[in-house]
Amino acid sequence: MEYVRLGHTGLEVSPICVGCMSWGDPAKGRPWTLQEDAARDLIQHAIEAGINFFDTANVYAAGTSEEITGRALRDFAQRDNIVLATKVHGRMSDGPNGGGLSRKAILQEIDNSLRRLGTDYVDLYQIHRWDPITPIEETMEALHDVVKAGKARYLGASSMYAWQFSKAQYVAMAGGWTPFVSMQDHYNLLAREEEREMLPLCDDLGVGLIPWSPLARGRLTRPWDQSTQRLETDQFGKSLYQDSDREIVQAVLDIAAVRGVAPAQVALAWVSANPVVTAPIVGMSKPEHLADALASVELDLTETEIARLEAPYTPRLPAELPR
Repeated sequence: MEYVRLGHTGLEVSPICVGCMSWGDPAKGRPWTLQEDAARDLIQHAIEAGINFFDTANVYAAGTSEEITGRALRDFAQRDNIVLATKVHGRMSDGPNGGGLSRKAILQEIDNSLRRLGTDYVDLYQIHRWDPITPIEETMEALHDVVKAGKARYLGASSMYAWQFSKAQYVAMAGGWTPFVSMQDHYNLLAREEEREMLPLCDDLGVGLIPWSPLARGRLTRPWDQSTQRLETDQFGKSLYQDSDREIVQAVLDIAAVRGVAPAQVALAWVSANPVVTAPIVGMSKPEHLADALASVELDLTETEIARLEAPYTPRLPAELPR
């Protein structure tokens, strides 16, 4: 495994990040999430393959993803060798202050995440979404205090408008606070609107991109009309893509067939080829998902193949973000 730097930091991460939304208590999350035993096998195999980057969130299956991830990492890895990321913003309890990015919410949720993960610190603490209610100054100062308390090593952000991200970075600089070093946004062959502003901004600022859903929730791994349990039950996912995207999916399938590789390898190789991208976040629920992710690192697409993959894309409005 050859490791890469997260943006302009000195932090070394694997070029594939394991997305941990795939496991948790189904009763507290989604019906397709893995139970702990199956999740532990995948985590162990990922570590043995050299992957050191794992991304979860406090809201994934009501915290049970963090619990499963934390227990597995304690059993299968040395903490100092792992880059562990989690996120804050989503509602974790009813009533006031149960979500968002207020100082109160951030300081209580970092402690709750650390308890569930069974660790003293996370390597990357990310805001899961923009909070339109809380002043960004309050959020950035609270996040800075989390870093200075030793509870997080770096800060990251996720899915927002480029002007919001730019404002957050400016506020951090003006206040003498810790800036964001990563952006986790929606980027794949079926969702390329981030190429307009966010990717150039991250490139200019030296911020590493760690895209979520690089396989378009599996749509880029199978024929367009083939369904799955997740597709049938994921209401948010159904809103992300449009029927005209089938032409892009077919291009992925055709190139994969000629190359003799899985479609997932082609789709991931396209994302990773963008120089702003540090590591796509890949959700895994089967051993072959891990194998395809690892193999994609070695797959170099030709200019002709890239042009064929990109040609059918049509501009669209940014997807509505889940709250």
